[in-house]
Amino acid sequence: MINSEKELLEKINQTVTQIKEKNPLTHCITNTVTINDCANASLAIGGSPIMAEDIEEVEEITTIASALVINIGTLTKLQIESMKLSAKTANKTDTPIILDPVGVGVSKLRNDTTIDLIENYDIATIRGNISEIKAIAKLTGLIDENNTAKGVDVNIDDIITEENIEANGRIIKELAAKLNTTILASGPIDILSDGKTTVAIYNGDDMMPLITGSGCMLSTIVGSCVGGSSPLEGSLVAILAMNIAGEKARAKVDEKDEGTGSFRAYLIDYLYKTNAESLVSESKIRIL
Repeated sequence: MINSEKELLEKINQTVTQIKEKNPLTHCITNTVTINDCANASLAIGGSPIMAEDIEEVEEITTIASALVINIGTLTKLQIESMKLSAKTANKTDTPIILDPVGVGVSKLRNDTTIDLIENYDIATIRGNISEIKAIAKLTGLIDENNTAKGVDVNIDDIITEENIEANGRIIKELAAKLNTTILASGPIDILSDGKTTVAIYNGDDMMPLITGSGCMLSTIVGSCVGGSSPLEGSLVAILAMNIAGEKARAKVDEKDEGTGSFRAYLIDYLYKTNAESLVSESKIRIL
């Protein structure tokens, strides 16, 4: 258990170095809408992405991968079978699995697929917005109610604020402990917990949700970072890298009076420029 922000930040330098040195092969079965952005984000952060979902090859790919990212954004029956085979293989080879339960709470297919993956395979990190995390908490019996999911976006009543951060932090911590995983709930304030240490992250920018796939990119980055380190430290480096890059991209857009298309390009640029020193010096985190 990590008890202070200082102790947590001290691990960042080592974690970033491990990621860059390992160049983790990140196997992604992901959202077809955002697949190119996910690959570029992984490359920028120091990973080596491979997008493979045909059932004829996923077992081979997972065997050599450093991490497996499963994103349920554009589910098909064939894709689900590939996800299960990949997850089974990953558990055999001790390859960390990152699950992005896009839109869980919206449909029976997404609910059933998410719960099947959680109950039958060891998941290293679950990365979703707070509405998706609360939907999982309800589906697994941790809480009785959650707000109605709004497609793939967070419900306005769920948005993490200073007023509800402690309550949301407890839910995320308890769910992480119950599922024996690390959970990263992203939003205006992000919450990360492995069931022991729970951290609030205040970096980021409100333009990030205005481009398609920022969450999918984050999940892929989490995969690359966890594949090069460990679930808690890797997830923290991933969210700090994404959020600080977002802050810098927004500053550049404002400076040049540009819009979301330019923001998307700058985001990748600043992910590429990520280094441990900037993550430590510019991070805004608090242990809950």
